[in-house]
Amino acid sequence: MITLEKLTPPREGQRVEVRDGRLHVPDTPIIPFIEGDGTGPDIWRATARVLEAAVKKAYAGRRRIVWFEVFAGEKAHTRFGTWLLDDTLRAFTYYTVGIKGPLTTPIGGGFRSLNVSLRQQLDLYACVRPVRYFEGVPSPVRHPEQVDVVVFRENTEDIYVGYEFAGGSPEAKRLIEFVEREFKWKIREGAGVGLKPMSPFGTKRLVRKAIRYALDHGRRSVTLVHKGNIMKYTEGAFAAWGYEVAREEFGDRTITWAEVEKQHGGKAPPGRLLIQDYIADVTFQHLLTRPRSFDVIATGNLNGDYISDAVAAQVGGIGMAPGGNLSDFHAVFEATHGTAPKYANQDKVNPGSLILSGVMMLEHLGWREAADLIVRGMEATFRRKVMTYDLARLTEGAREVRTSEFAAAVIDAM
Repeated sequence: MITLEKLTPPREGQRVEVRDGRLHVPDTPIIPFIEGDGTGPDIWRATARVLEAAVKKAYAGRRRIVWFEVFAGEKAHTRFGTWLLDDTLRAFTYYTVGIKGPLTTPIGGGFRSLNVSLRQQLDLYACVRPVRYFEGVPSPVRHPEQVDVVVFRENTEDIYVGYEFAGGSPEAKRLIEFVEREFKWKIREGAGVGLKPMSPFGTKRLVRKAIRYALDHGRRSVTLVHKGNIMKYTEGAFAAWGYEVAREEFGDRTITWAEVEKQHGGKAPPGRLLIQDYIADVTFQHLLTRPRSFDVIATGNLNGDYISDAVAAQVGGIGMAPGGNLSDFHAVFEATHGTAPKYANQDKVNPGSLILSGVMMLEHLGWREAADLIVRGMEATFRRKVMTYDLARLTEGAREVRTSEFAAAVIDAM
């Protein structure tokens, strides 16, 4: 049993457990949730309704989610005087799978980012963001239907670890003096400085997860995205270590682009997963001009942040982009956008990101029937041009609805 100091777990339901290297999901799993700040409560209420309706319809009442509210962000600070409650970390760890709305990052000290803190403290090393197009959703590109990409972003390394010092600080001066003395590196006076660690361990487990996903889901390729032409021993090493994983652990099921060109005339043979690498800036261009070249992307923390938002823009924006932060088994799914506080409590904003993150959660639990119902419901709703204001204002003939009304429309269309 879990011991919590300030929160009381539900009396009903059971935990999702990891046993013998597998996820064991009861019929009434306890799922911790953070409703989020700003517009978080609005989109959370809509999402919970949709998830509950899908599970009820798919399993005729045999299965049910038991929600357990835990706290981070403004609500945690107001109630408990802290931005991130220790009980929240304990609950996500014990119950294995959770979900959260957007969180405010405190200003003026404390956490650099609550989202980053959650990922690092729970060792949720892979940020997974599937991006696809729903017919009827407005897009700034000519062929958004060609976008179907899953981005695997490394979550625990790169410059996001926060090993940096402010320009002019005593710590920055000491570090600058050290590297000038030891390595003869010339750094301008007053510069802010930081470290960018990327390791074989962190890279390989991320790429391993991406390859397994691609194989399990019948995907065509995994592209290692990096800036190794400039940062050869971090970004370049990421690509090299990624190829090592493919060769050493999946050699009978994968093939590199060099092998395809040399041995197969430039066409990947059936039954083999293509492993290739792209420079980050070229990736941005090709995602716009030929998105079908990309299927699964594995990349570092900073590149993944840029790429996942950029590709989401092609299918309607980050309001339509789901996300999940995963370890080998533990997972916290989340809305990928910000809190939009000026729209808080107006029942106005698009809940699509959090609803689709809930779809990812259901798939992670193995409840694919319920997940598919939600996707079909959203497809039908968008085809009828029923949309919240952000999409409706860009769509001719759209019927603008509130957050709660959009949830009702998706449920009706299941």
